[in-house]
Formats: sequence, C-alpha cells, structure tokens
Amino acid sequence: MMVPTATYRIQFRNGMTFDRAIELIPYLQQLGISHLYASPVFTATGESTHGYNVTDANEIDPTIGGRAGFDRLSSALQQAGLGLILDIVPNHMAASLENAWWRDVIEHGEQSAYARYFDIDWSRRLTLPFLGDDFVTVLENGELSVQPHPETGHPSLAYYDSFYPLTPASWQGRADEVLAITDHAALDALHQQQPWQLINWRDARRDLSYRRFFEITGLVGMRVEDEAVFDASHQLILELVHSGAVSGLRVDHIDGLADPQGYLTRLREAAGPDCYITVEKILAEGELIPAEWPISGTTGYEFIAALSHALIDDTQIDALHLAYEVATEERNNVSAGLRAARELMVDRNFAGEFARLLALATRIASEEQRNFGEAELHVALREMLIAFPVYRTYGRRSGMPLAGEELLQQVLEAVKFSASPVALSFVQAILLDALSERSEQDAAEFRARFQQLTGPLMAKSVEDTLFFRNHVLLAINEVGAEPLPHAFSLQHFHHEMQTRLQQQPDALSTTSTHDTKRGEDARARLYALSECPAAWAENVARWRELNQSQVVQLHDGPAPEPAVEWMLYQALLGAWPATLQPQDATGLAALEARFLPFVEKALREGKLRTDWAESNEHYEQAVLAYARHMLSPAHPAFLHDFSQSIQPLIATGMINSLTQTVIKLTAPGVPDIYQGSEAWDFSLVDPDNRREPDFATLQQQLDTQSKPDFSQQSDWLSGKLKQQVIAALLQLRRDIPKLFRFGDYQPLYAIGANAEHVIAYARQDSSHALLVVVPRLMLEGSGWSLSTLLLPESLAHRQYRNLFNGEMLSLNEQLSLENVPYQAPLVLIAS
Repeated sequence: MMVPTATYRIQFRNGMTFDRAIELIPYLQQLGISHLYASPVFTATGESTHGYNVTDANEIDPTIGGRAGFDRLSSALQQAGLGLILDIVPNHMAASLENAWWRDVIEHGEQSAYARYFDIDWSRRLTLPFLGDDFVTVLENGELSVQPHPETGHPSLAYYDSFYPLTPASWQGRADEVLAITDHAALDALHQQQPWQLINWRDARRDLSYRRFFEITGLVGMRVEDEAVFDASHQLILELVHSGAVSGLRVDHIDGLADPQGYLTRLREAAGPDCYITVEKILAEGELIPAEWPISGTTGYEFIAALSHALIDDTQIDALHLAYEVATEERNNVSAGLRAARELMVDRNFAGEFARLLALATRIASEEQRNFGEAELHVALREMLIAFPVYRTYGRRSGMPLAGEELLQQVLEAVKFSASPVALSFVQAILLDALSERSEQDAAEFRARFQQLTGPLMAKSVEDTLFFRNHVLLAINEVGAEPLPHAFSLQHFHHEMQTRLQQQPDALSTTSTHDTKRGEDARARLYALSECPAAWAENVARWRELNQSQVVQLHDGPAPEPAVEWMLYQALLGAWPATLQPQDATGLAALEARFLPFVEKALREGKLRTDWAESNEHYEQAVLAYARHMLSPAHPAFLHDFSQSIQPLIATGMINSLTQTVIKLTAPGVPDIYQGSEAWDFSLVDPDNRREPDFATLQQQLDTQSKPDFSQQSDWLSGKLKQQVIAALLQLRRDIPKLFRFGDYQPLYAIGANAEHVIAYARQDSSHALLVVVPRLMLEGSGWSLSTLLLPESLAHRQYRNLFNGEMLSLNEQLSLENVPYQAPLVLIAS
C-alpha cells in the first residue's frame, strides 16, 4: 500500500472542474503534496454544491468534466507522481427524481428492481415529503395536476416543476383519460392508487417511511449490507481503483451503515490490499477505531480535539466559564444543556425513527411474552438513547464485541434510576441478541436501527445544537470535541499522539475540513481567549454598551440576548481578516456578506428562539440588524475599538496557527491540507468554508527557494510564512517518509521559569532524529526565555540542522531556549 505523505483536499463543483484541478498540479507538487484528495465526483443533483447527494454512483458528473475530464486529471496526476483519493458515499443517495433508481422505485413501488436498494419500510406506502403543506391543502390550492412526464410522455402527478411518475397499473390503457383529470376528488383517488404518497415536508420527522441521512429528507439510506446493492453501487468505484486511476478511498459517514465492519471487509476484499482506505468516524474521548476494521484509520477529527489540549490554558478556562455566566446572568449548566438538546432530538427531530424502534421493541416483547407494555419500553429506550456517550456500538449477527457490551453496561448504569430496570435489561438483551430464536429477525433489525440512530442523535444534539447554544469558547465547539467541560493538559496531548502512533499511524491528521465549524486559523486565534478571560469579558461589556441601542426588546426577551452577543463578538474575532482596517468599507462589506449567513445559521442551529422548521423572523431580523450594525462603517466607534482590542489576539493566533501546523506535519498521522488552508483560513461554518480559495494568489506567493523569514511581518500577515513552513516540512516528509510513518514519538519537557510555554517532542528511528519545539500560551508575550529542554541520551551528542534557516547546532544533554525567538517554531533534524 502506498500511504500518502500528505493529502490536499479539493472541493469540486462551484466552479472547480477536473481541468481546473489539472492546472493546480504543479502548485501541489511544489507545495509537497503526495495525493490529491477529492470530494465526491459522481453524478449528483443538478443544484449540488458538494456532491454528497449522488444520483448515479456509476457515472462521473458531467458538470465537472465527466469521465473524459476525470481521465485527464488521473493521467496528469500519474505523470506528476501524485496519487488520487476519492471520497465515496455508501450510506445514502439523493431521494431525487434525478436519481433513476429512486424514480423507478416511485413508479413501481415494491415491485421495482431497486426497491431493496434503499432502506424503505414497505409495510406502508412510500412517503415523499416534498409538499409545502398537507396534501389536501395543496390539492385545494390547485398546486397538483396530471401532466405528461417531460421525458417519457407518460402521465405523472405534477407539483410545480417536479413530475412524480404514476404506477403503470393506474393509467395504462387509459392514458388520455388520466391526463384529462382535473377534478380534486379524482386527483385524490389517483394519488391513493400510487405506491407512494406526497406529504408535507414538516411531517418527515415523524412520518417518514425511509431511513434518511441525519435530518435530510433529500438523502435516502442505502442497504449496502446487501451484496447486490454493494456490487451495483461500487461498480465504477472499483473499476477506478483496479485501473490504478484511484489509489485511495475515503468512506463517508461509516457509522450510518447497518454493518460497518462487514462493509469495510467487503470493500477491502474488492479493492485489494494496496488501496489506502480511511473512514469518516467521530471518536469520543478515549474511544478507539475497532481493531478488526481493515483500514488505515479515520479522517482525523480526533486530531483537532487533541490539539486543543496543547493550546488552551487550563489554568484560566474556568475563569472564562465564570465570565460567561456573569455576562449572561445565567448558570451555564452544560450537562443540563446537553440533555435538553438530546431530548429535543429524540422527541422531535427524530420522532419517526424513535417510533419505529419502539414499535419493534414492543413487537419483540410480545413475541417473547414479556409482561410489560409500550410505556415502560418508551421510557427505557428514550433514556438509553439520551445517555449514549459515543456515536454507536458495532453489534453484528455474530454478536456484540466486548467493547460494545461494556459500553451498554455503562449506559445502563447511568440510567438505572430513570427507567424500569426490567425494561432496560430487555432492551439490552435485544441489542446483545440474548433472546429466543423466534425474535431473531426482529432483534437484528432493532439492533441495526438502534446503532444507526445513536450517531445522528449524537451529531445533531451536540455538533448542531449544543455547540450553537453554548458560547463560552467557540474554539472548542468543534466536530469530535468533548461537549462537557473537562481538563486540558499538555500531558494529555502527548498521550493522544502516542496513542495515535500505536493505533492509527496512517490515519489522516486534519485541522480543517468542509464540515468543521470554523477555519483552523480562526480556531487557533480563539484558543487565545483562554489566556485572557478577564480582558475578554471587559471588552465584551464595553462593546455591548457601544451597541446597546441596537438591542430590540421583543415579547420573548431582548434580541440579541447577552449569550448571543457574546457569541457574535467571538465569531467576529475569529473571522476578522488579519489585515482588515476599520475604515476599509469594501473589506467590511465583504466580511459582512460572509458573516450574516453565519449568524442566521447559528441562530437556527441553536433551536432556541428560532429554528429551521419554524423560523422566528422578528427575532432573526433583529439579531441580523445588530450584526450588520457591528460591521457598518457608519458606526466607527465600535469598529476602531474592536480592531484595536483584538490585535494581541490576532498576533497570538498566528503563533498558535504555526504551532498547530508544525504539529500536524510532524506528529503521527498523514497531514491533510484543506484547500486554501496552507495560508490563513479564517472561515466560518459552511458554506463559508467551502468557498473556492484564491489559487492564483496562493500559487504566486509560494516561494520554496528562500527560507521562511519569521521576522518579516508582511509574510506573517499574508499567510506566506505558513505556506513556506508547510512546503519545507512536506519536502522533509517526502525525503524521509519512514521517520514520520514509523518513527517513535517521545514527549520532551522543558524546565525553567517559562517551561509552560513550550511544546516539545522528538520523532526518531534508526536513521534519523527530529526535534520539534513550538510555542504555546504566548498572549502575554513572555516567550520561553529562561527555559531549557532536557534531551535523553538517544537525542544528545548529535549534530542537528535547523530546517528553516539551515543553521547547524551541536546538542549535548540540553537545548537552551534563551536566545531562540519564540515566535518561530524550531524544527531540528539529525541523521
């Protein structure tokens, strides 16, 4: 297997095509990338901006160049010596009329050749939740009619520009008669004859008849556990792998599958031993990838969580929590907030999925002749789902792994006083397949659906609800982060890196993705708030006073409320371009165009006073007006105050950014560079982080001929310095890949007055030794003078070369940092 030395993620669509990517290949070579890592390239819905709503898994999307364009890209990459990793989407497809398989299911119902490809409950009619109101109202409003299908000419039920094919039995032999139907009662009767029914999109959360991707009704779950479905949906993928065009696969949302291990085993057998495979998997604190999975590891969200331990000041984080409570005048009980978010998901957003599980459990109880009813099971199942601490367990027909058994026991212990012990034990027995043979089939379905539900519940309650409600420190509200308050320590960071080397040394190490809540450099800047809680609280109080006239008093409270004000100032700090001046009207307008959509999304994701399903327009407009006022050149007092106050945070953020960059490129794992983040990336949440980078500027400013100059302020501000550091380290990784893949990871600790400002470790194998020394907690500017790094015997008495300036150092048992500039990372290599 050819394991990448570094990957570069490119988002296709939105203007990015295969031919445009070909133009970037010389730049990627110069940067030092070994593999281009592509977002999904298979045909997706016409309006797709990301490619995860696939309509044809066996066709390369014509909108980005089609198969011919893909082949040109593949050939160009191979000529340049670069590999290609494809993002594949086995869990779901688009529930769209553009999807031929789905359209055939609509037309022929359970008799369709593709009826078992999708995860559909065929005990009832297929629900199509795409109406703006209930069916009767839509019908009475004259929004439905029978029209010839634009492609086939056959009768179809038309709703605006959507044409739902009618099942042949309802029109064959009388096509003209059916096409002439206009009477509402006759239209209703025709609708009743179909194997599907149109329903209000708002009813999907409780009445959907197919498994969806999270809450997205436009994405229908696939049954890839079925060998025929796997073969049909992976035909082109495997062809590209076997031809050598594709050298690696990234599997999207592995936890959504009924049997992740079975799928990955089949994928490995089909793709062969040389294909590099990673999976999108969110690991909770202390959770490990199942050892049985035949993969190289995850796509790296746990790496972001580990970095927070290195860059957050644990001695002051509690003070920041307290400052937030003072500002909001509310007790910030995160545990209670987490439970409330999970309750909302179980009771409302995933009510249909919960109801289906409960019906299965009730049926199994009846089959097993257990003497308790649906009410007891309802409470037990609900409490277990709410208490689930990780994305899922991995029980199969062959049994539940020991780790899963232990996890279920942990969950039962947590909820033992909240539900009937008998009902809890019964649910546990279903999940462990500890029932009689007569319940085996229903128990297997229950186990699969339970395990497919806990992940979406976790993601939507934590990442897409709690993280938009709790604003203490936005930097730690990130995918894969631990939601509850916990200690941060450098020791924990080192432990995570040692574990990474042991468990998944070939996994991707990421700091930005298309799904992260903010760009890596915005996060790095916000980490610095943990170093100055009192000063930040004073700033927020002053800014709130300056903008107090913009707060609107609504019937349900002020808009924005104090917690949202705190969030707005922090989000603006993260997104503020390093060179933006408060009098730059054009720059402010560009920032506003990005900032306002973020604010709207943040409010709706929080689901407190507004929501995606039921938006509170008065509240939203009031908060958006407040945010607009913050960035208005007509109100310079705040802008000048804000800009001046955040300068120390901007400077510290850039140091933090270089620190996390150097760590990503030297610690265990395969560094992944998200498009554009080789320079500064102050993006907000998607879609802002999916904007196409300014590749022309990136190509122009990359200079690999000269050494990084850490004294050049303009290089700091432009991001050129970060780019040069990346290029230098990636060249080193290409030159000595074995050191980074197999070399030992050894934490090093400084002594002296400023030892807490030093992160240090060594990578070492039989041929090379690498010393990495990077700064942390530098807001006060004390640096790391008076600190000394102690070297073990294996690293001492050697000649080292400074990677960034070429200077040679002879080191004995220690490295003094007295005269080493703390703004510059120190990377020393010895042979």
